[in-house]
Amino acid sequence: MTKRWQIFAALAILYILAYFYRVSMAVIAHDLTDSLALSATQLGTLSGVLFYAFALSQLPLGPLLDRFGGRRLISIAGVITAVGSLLFAFAPGYPAALAARILLGIGTSCVLMGSYKIFINWFTAREFVVVAGLIMAVGNLGNLSATAPLALLVGKFGWRGAFLGVGILPAAVTVLVFLLVRDSPAADEAPEGVPSYSATPPPVDTLQGWLVVFSRGSFWLLALLAFFWYANYMVLQGLWGGPYLMEVMGLSRSAAGSLLLCTALGYIVGSLLIGRVSNELLKSRKMTLLVGQGLFLALMTLMLGPAEHLSRTVLSVVFFLIGLVVSSGVMIYPMAKEMFPVTISATAMTAVNFFVLTGAAVAQQLTGWYIERFPRTATGYPAAAYHGAFLLSIVGLAVAISLFIFAGETGPVGDNLADRSVDA
Repeated sequence: MTKRWQIFAALAILYILAYFYRVSMAVIAHDLTDSLALSATQLGTLSGVLFYAFALSQLPLGPLLDRFGGRRLISIAGVITAVGSLLFAFAPGYPAALAARILLGIGTSCVLMGSYKIFINWFTAREFVVVAGLIMAVGNLGNLSATAPLALLVGKFGWRGAFLGVGILPAAVTVLVFLLVRDSPAADEAPEGVPSYSATPPPVDTLQGWLVVFSRGSFWLLALLAFFWYANYMVLQGLWGGPYLMEVMGLSRSAAGSLLLCTALGYIVGSLLIGRVSNELLKSRKMTLLVGQGLFLALMTLMLGPAEHLSRTVLSVVFFLIGLVVSSGVMIYPMAKEMFPVTISATAMTAVNFFVLTGAAVAQQLTGWYIERFPRTATGYPAAAYHGAFLLSIVGLAVAISLFIFAGETGPVGDNLADRSVDA
């Protein structure tokens, strides 16, 4: 295995753990509610606060990555993640659990963006699109493990025991990353088509980088789509999909976990294919997003009632297809990178990632608030509560897709030095 793929492997393992924390609330929602005596609003806040912390971390993270690289920042963040997981496992009540989720949000905020910043220096522009999807595919093993496997662990050891065991892993992997990963290749290590780090212009001033990014209209259209893409996905997969399947459809926790597992599998398959779809089939980042998100929108409308009349087999296919098409959202990162020169690449990607995670945070909290407006019965909240809650995010996605039609197209830039300066 070459050096750059060793680096990819180490970072991908850490991303698996980061993704696990992001989506694990759906399976343990009932256990947390009972153990910590949470209301629906508190549960939504507890899930959403990780995304708020994650999103706010993106604003300083981009300029820091452009200036200092990913290795050191990812290593520091890994330690914070381990502390957050252990605190969550021992949380005696809502305030401690909330603090733990904030630490988890801060700790996991750097993994993907830091990895992308490192990959820019180890892979060519066309390779980056494929690698961006590949790490998302591998990382979604964390999504997968947070469904049926987590349900089994919680059933055997309880939710505290499960998070205690998982909490040890980030510390060990962080040590591996610190020892193995390098921000960029030396001149004699650089793969063909990738300039050595010494040839890259120095990063621009933080405020200048933000000004360049936030002054481009197409970036705001991409950011709006990113917001509602992930809002819809996390409302379903990250928290409220589990309670919806159990309370409205009457499924067991393991059965609900199995359906969410189908979504995770679909996301993995889609992430492996999305680079080829963009580079070779559609030959367009923008069209890949429009087609994928349009299909995602259509499938999400099934959660407004029609899904409740489908057989388990058909539901499994639907949830797999949701994961497959939702993976088209991976294209937001290559698009953000390709809109701007390499000297502010991390600033651009973390800026759009701010909207991704803000979408998840706002949607999960708003969904909890909306659902709690309805009276809770012995079996849970009524179907109308979930239908209305899902509709909020679905309408937002429809508007975002319509506006994104007017965004500019992007594509791989050349690897010459002119393309790697802020004045390009």
